[in-house]
Amino acid sequence: MLTFVSITGVTIGTALLIIVLSVFNGFYDVIRGILLAQDPDIRIEHATERYFSHDSNFENRIKDVGEVVDLSPFLAGKSMLAFQDDRNEVVSVRGIQVESFLRINDLESHIRSGRFDFSVQNQRPGVVMSERLKNRHRIDLDDEVALLSASGMRRALTQFSAPRVNLFRLRGAYSMQQITDADQVYIDLTAAQRLFNARDQISGYDVRLTDTDIAHRVKRDLEEALGPDFRVSTWYDLQKPLYDVMYLEKWGSYFVLMIIVLVAVLNIVGSLTMIVIQKQRDIGILVSMGMSKADIKKIFRSQGLYIGLIGCGLGGFLGLLLTWLQHEYGLLRLSTAFIIDAYPVSISAFDVGIVLTGSLILCIAASWYPSLRASKVQPADAVRYE
Repeated sequence: MLTFVSITGVTIGTALLIIVLSVFNGFYDVIRGILLAQDPDIRIEHATERYFSHDSNFENRIKDVGEVVDLSPFLAGKSMLAFQDDRNEVVSVRGIQVESFLRINDLESHIRSGRFDFSVQNQRPGVVMSERLKNRHRIDLDDEVALLSASGMRRALTQFSAPRVNLFRLRGAYSMQQITDADQVYIDLTAAQRLFNARDQISGYDVRLTDTDIAHRVKRDLEEALGPDFRVSTWYDLQKPLYDVMYLEKWGSYFVLMIIVLVAVLNIVGSLTMIVIQKQRDIGILVSMGMSKADIKKIFRSQGLYIGLIGCGLGGFLGLLLTWLQHEYGLLRLSTAFIIDAYPVSISAFDVGIVLTGSLILCIAASWYPSLRASKVQPADAVRYE
């Protein structure tokens, strides 16, 4: 009976671990997908300066790295979005080269109103902002908006002149899932250079690779090619605090749920110890027949191994089955207010291996004390009261 309880505990603990880690992997993939819709595979910026010169030779050094598919220069900064009725808001402005930007980013597919257009019409360049920002300030398509950079305000104060205001017309608004509340405003790179008084300069390059998952390896190659004057950040580095928290939660849950397996392991210790007490006479007879202490230990360690194999096998099968059912049919649903309908799951072979290996090691370790106690049984003591 105790052995059955031990197997049941290992089965439940192993299955729960696989399911919970798969759910964490699923949420990680969802968040990563949302962030990668806005973040590049790799971003290159100057290590100390805010801006640096836009140089074709420098671009060629980046493209010489084999895994680089494409790159796009950008100029980023903060600006005040100003209106005639004193409704002002500080926004993040990003100047881009449209052609190269659209090769590495699918923002154009998220346009909900208007079009992705920065061309100059009626002496006004175009601007694209989020649908949320557009609605918050009740801006209509083709309305005129003003952007005022910090450098423009600083120059106005030092030169005692009116601040230089850059006027744009709203050409389009995009809508996409966002983790943060920051609303990005997009303008043409040349217009951004005028806005931030950074002629022929850029903030950095967004880079697309053949495979997002090789970003860390390519980062080392780019650092060697570009030298210490430039900072190379992967998609993980760009949102490192968020990704780190998700990893911490995942493995924190792993160690907490391992307590379930640990309870089952204590049952194994108890059940095997009871067997040693009940079978002292049999153990004594085996020893008197010439069986060594190592052989006695092996018997009980094998029993711990079999409990672990059965429990881990059943738990692994059950956990993978329930995870697959959740993935295919969405058994557990989420609130309609969430960005997805059901709990996301993603099975990782590494996680399954860690769970099964950890549970099996604990089961084997649980047999150490009973096997040691059995090996110390003396034949004379075992049959004394028989």
